[in-house]
Amino acid sequence: MNTRPSPLGAEWTDRSSVRIGALVPLTRPGWVEAGRHLLAGLELAVREVNDAGGIAGRPLELLVRDTAADPQRAAAAVEELARLGVAALAGEYHSVVARAAAARADALGLPFLCSSAVLDALTEQPTDWVARLAPPQSRGWQIYADFLLGAGHRRIAVAAQSSVYWASGIRILRDYLAPRGGTVIELDMRALAPTAVCDALVDNRATALLLLVGHPEPAVSIVKSVRRDQRLAEILIGAPAGQPEFAEWAALLGGEGEAIPFLRYLPECLTPLGARIETVLRERLADAPSFVAFEGYDTVAVLAEVLRSHGADRARAAESWPRVAVEGTRGHIRFSRTPGISVWQWARTPVQVVDRDPAEPDRFRILHTG
Repeated sequence: MNTRPSPLGAEWTDRSSVRIGALVPLTRPGWVEAGRHLLAGLELAVREVNDAGGIAGRPLELLVRDTAADPQRAAAAVEELARLGVAALAGEYHSVVARAAAARADALGLPFLCSSAVLDALTEQPTDWVARLAPPQSRGWQIYADFLLGAGHRRIAVAAQSSVYWASGIRILRDYLAPRGGTVIELDMRALAPTAVCDALVDNRATALLLLVGHPEPAVSIVKSVRRDQRLAEILIGAPAGQPEFAEWAALLGGEGEAIPFLRYLPECLTPLGARIETVLRERLADAPSFVAFEGYDTVAVLAEVLRSHGADRARAAESWPRVAVEGTRGHIRFSRTPGISVWQWARTPVQVVDRDPAEPDRFRILHTG
């Protein structure tokens, strides 16, 4: 497993560090670009905490483990990091992986602030050990469904792979759309080639196709097939899970990847802190930072405040979630209990539906907010 402790200055050499374990997808089949952005935000926040004096005079150190989108690898990493004495866990992008990590953290009594994963059932039972910054999937995907309805779409096809995450998304969409006159048509990508998706869309008279599949494949191949089929010139392609957020999407698809709405967890205007961090992250990434990079920064900002206020004792840190009050890059962060959600949840996470502007592909258009 990969270990990348954050650089520490010479002034820390005689003081023991306060350690945070970080779970990040850095190799395939994990979404590597998302992992790179998440790690950039985590590392920047650690550096700024240390530049400001650390945690009660002790340096903050990040122990990074590559999950590679593997739940078993993530669970093993949690156990290793717990043995190494980390005060808390941070990170993870993939929902199914985060669920495995959360289960181990809960069993071991290790505070875990999940940065990006959205699956509602992050743990099987309510827990005080886990908190989350990203909105629950039910909230984000219902906002996306409102966008579809507002745009006049009632017959919505989903190209779906087998996954707890995708199955949860389909259920959320179907339960929300059905009472409002919408129909969800499921296309099983275990049985269909990307080219066969086009015939299915025509046969079912779908006006929108949602990509509930892996990136880059088969998502890229499906988009190319649909875009090049003249029968489907008017169909909307959507990607609620956020595939078009990253530069790799534009590089692989060019103009065919534009005007594909997705969910993004940013406000219309960043906080003053967020505006400053955006500039620094842009330099570190040599690219516009995604919302995932801001999630990484906010994760460490919250954990640093918890550790300053309550020390490195794990139980005291976990007890502090309902008392957290931190100004993050995207708004004021507080945690509460949300009905149907088993972890402490930032209830006011900003949610947008955006797409890449065909007239200016590096710019994102805000289509809907919730």
